[in-house]
Formats: sequence, C-alpha cells, structure tokens
Amino acid sequence: MTRMGDVLAGINSSWEFDTDSVLIRFERGIRTPKLFHVLGERRVPYEALRSVELAPGTRRGTVVLRAEPRPGADPLVEAAAGQLRETSDPYRLVLPAEREPLAAAWISELASVLGPRADEPADRHLVAAPAAPLQFKAYDGKVSFDGRTVSFRWFWTGASSAKWKAGDQSFAVGELQGVEWRSPEVMGGHLRLVRRGETDDREHPEADQDPAAVVFGLGYGLVHESLPLAASVLEAVRAAEPAPALETAASGPRAAAPSAPVRPAPADIADRIRHLGELHEAGLLTDDEFSTKKAELLAEL
Repeated sequence: MTRMGDVLAGINSSWEFDTDSVLIRFERGIRTPKLFHVLGERRVPYEALRSVELAPGTRRGTVVLRAEPRPGADPLVEAAAGQLRETSDPYRLVLPAEREPLAAAWISELASVLGPRADEPADRHLVAAPAAPLQFKAYDGKVSFDGRTVSFRWFWTGASSAKWKAGDQSFAVGELQGVEWRSPEVMGGHLRLVRRGETDDREHPEADQDPAAVVFGLGYGLVHESLPLAASVLEAVRAAEPAPALETAASGPRAAAPSAPVRPAPADIADRIRHLGELHEAGLLTDDEFSTKKAELLAEL
C-alpha cells in the first residue's frame, strides 16, 4: 500500500504522494525538456485527475506511469490543446522497471479516491499555472503578462505594417475570453488572444496581421517560454469570469479595472517613427495615415 510521503523517483521527474494530492518535482538535467525546468514542481490534487495507467516504456527496462487530468482542470494542458510532444508531457513519469510494483500499488489505491466525477470536466482550474510576471520574444514582438494585463510591443524588424498602424497593444484580463496557442514546433505557430464577444467560428486575420496575436518562428516563442505565459493568462481569464449570480440585466458583467498605461522609451518612439517613414516611402501608408500615426507616437513622449 502507498502511504503519505511515498515517492516514485523516475528518470524525468519524481512524484511524492500526499493524502489528497501528488507533488511532481521535475528533473533539471541536460536531457530534460526545458519546459520542465520552467515548471520546477507542480502540486496536482487527486480531484484534478481523470485516470492513471501504467504501460511499457519506449526504452528497454522502463515503464511509464501516465496520469490524465480532467478537462479544464489544468490551464497548462488546456492551453497546450494536445500539442505537446510525449517527452514534454508533465503527467508522464518514466520509471525503472523494478519500480513497477510500487507504481501499480499507487494506481490501485488511486482508483478508490478519484471519485464519481472523475470523467466530468472540471468547473474550475485545480492545478496552478506558472506565476506571473512572464514574458517572451516572438518573431514580431515582445509579449509580457503582469497578472492583469497582456502587452504586445512590436519589433520594427518583424512586425507587419498592419500591426504598426495599430500600435503597441495592451489587453486587460477582463477583456479576454480565451487564449489560442499554436506550438512553435509546427508551421504557423502563434499566440492569439480571444476577446470577449468574439465567436469561435469568426474568420481571424492571419496572425501576422492580427494586433491581438504574435507569431513564432525559428528561435522565437519557444514552448518553454510561450506556453507557460499562455497558461498563466488563461488561468487569470477563467478566474476573472463573473459569476452568473452576480450578473443582472441592469448591471451586466463586472468590468475589469483599467490598467495603467506603460510609457514607452523615447528611443522606442524614434524607432517606430523611423519605421513608419519607411512604410510611407514604400507606399504602404498614405500621407494622412503617416501624419496621424506620427502625431500619436509623439504624444506618447
């Protein structure tokens, strides 16, 4: 029988079992995915799990213990949407074969505590996302999240003219209803913020033209940088959703408190005006568009 404090030490992580949860501590070895380095450790309540299984490992002399979280229980898994490689799965524990009996005993005991709602989607996040502040560099801009506001600051070397026309963007958590993360390890990788009132079947502009999205690329928006931020934003969005009981026809949903604007550095303004001039000379901006946008940038100083 497993007991509180029992530990399964694996190749990629170790799992320490408590009375109501398992603490997963990730290894930081050179062959360990960098995502695990960022996560460090995670406490997963048993109520967040849907099932656990034991299977032969891909390497001789190993077995794999894998837990499956309930839908909606873990913001990291929800944001990843099935796009993580198997080796980067935080719920996958690779064990030496001699530890199979202990792993099997834990699975047997867990079956008695999962409860009748294990197959139902969770009504709230039960596993914590990486804590803000978080930031990373995409191909066309820098993304930062301070826990309340997501900010996009465009790079003049990578951002499209559409994004330069729109200017740097800030989105309060209360404005959002979700996050769309497409892995940088596939074509078209990006992070897009889904604003309230937008429907799933709407036609988005391409990510490189959408001021609510940043695009990834070779060396930009890496999984261990962009996914934790996406998960943290998603967690904050879910937590900010107004409770139905607090909404009335007269008042509607509670509005998010406005965030204080961030004043850009003069050097950044100069770079952006220079880039606007290049777009104007190339015929991508009209005289009026150039004059208006230049005036807006100068007003930010």
